[in-house]
Amino acid sequence: MSSRTEYEAVEAELSRRGYTRMVFDLDRITQLLDLLGSPQRAYPAIHLTGTNGKTSTARMIDSLLRAHGLHTGRYTSPHLNTVRERISFDGEPITERRFVSAYQEVAPLAALVDERADESLTYFDMTTALAFAAFADAPVDVAIIEVGLGGAEDSTNVLNAGVCVITPIGLDHTEWLGDTIEEIAFAKSGIIHKGATVITAAQEEDAARPILERCAEVEAAIAREGSEFGVVQRAVAVGGQVLSIQGLGGVYDEIFLPLHGAHQAQNAAVALAAVEAFLGAGANRQLDPEVVREGFAGASSPGRLERVRNAPTILLDGAHNPHGMAATVTALQEEFAFGRLVAVVAMLDDKDAAGVLELLEPVADELVVTRNTSPRALPADRLAAIAEEVFGEERVTVAADLPDAIEAAVALAESDVDGELSGVGVLITGSIVTVADARKLLKR
Repeated sequence: MSSRTEYEAVEAELSRRGYTRMVFDLDRITQLLDLLGSPQRAYPAIHLTGTNGKTSTARMIDSLLRAHGLHTGRYTSPHLNTVRERISFDGEPITERRFVSAYQEVAPLAALVDERADESLTYFDMTTALAFAAFADAPVDVAIIEVGLGGAEDSTNVLNAGVCVITPIGLDHTEWLGDTIEEIAFAKSGIIHKGATVITAAQEEDAARPILERCAEVEAAIAREGSEFGVVQRAVAVGGQVLSIQGLGGVYDEIFLPLHGAHQAQNAAVALAAVEAFLGAGANRQLDPEVVREGFAGASSPGRLERVRNAPTILLDGAHNPHGMAATVTALQEEFAFGRLVAVVAMLDDKDAAGVLELLEPVADELVVTRNTSPRALPADRLAAIAEEVFGEERVTVAADLPDAIEAAVALAESDVDGELSGVGVLITGSIVTVADARKLLKR
């Protein structure tokens, strides 16, 4: 069997496992990792949770640490094009050969765990174990690990990481984590373990309280955006923005970040503080500003206001909840001078579609609704009914699938212009799955 065929077989086996479980606990993943020899103990880790910004922040942390000469392993989710993106070494997805090798190591032991349990290990359990095992085999100097869902009972919460990062917390996954910001923050603060250093973005009071209580309970140190660190200044620049950041060790200025939006500047401040904490910088020690600049200049975050076409400009953005869409809309207003913008939206069934569309409405002249390829996709006709309540029937077009939706959106975007397309844009958004589908169609 060729290595390509082996990889495809592994992908298929993983997918058959399913993505959800009835009972959330760490028993199964702990059993599996014990059988593997606890690979997650082989390297220090930076562990990230939060509602929005986790992947972008993880990618910035990764880039900063690599600029400092460290070999990194990064585990994030979901992926855009291939599951291999979830497990990265030094900023690059794991190779097919290495992925298959890790799976062949883990799969027989996973079968033993499945035999003993009422529920089998999930897709996410398995990719988590694959990442931890692959990072130990490499070996990496540091692992940057993003939670999948919540924190306390997430499969990644076996790390006892020395540095924990909490990005902004909002309402999402309420069916699993709770109906209030406080309940969600309580679940997410479960990644904080004894003696950790916690780096947290600015939070609503209801989110800050459980985080502070957890820190006190486990004697963790905490650094908060707005108190110990934060963005001092930001200016829009071609291809991104220029920042001045107050870090734990002093002010770092003239930082070019090739990402758009105040939310990405906030993510950058959080990432810098996390790397300072990990590398031991603080009141009496600053990181080399040139190395910090190098790290940020090399940062990327595919699918986050990512430009994939010009004339008209086509942007991809994975905003899938009101908190994320609010940040996207602010960035669109501040950094893109569109005279006319058409949005293509496809969402998952469990998301707050009305909340997302209400935020999008003031900046989108027209809306094309469709569905993405996820089995959990919200049907286009149901999304259209919600959209018409927000936009009005005359501004909503329904397309059967994403290729038709993009074609319709480009035609609508160009319909009111006389040959000049520089101020015309199409935004494709609503879900990471939507962005992944669009990237396959549009990204060369």
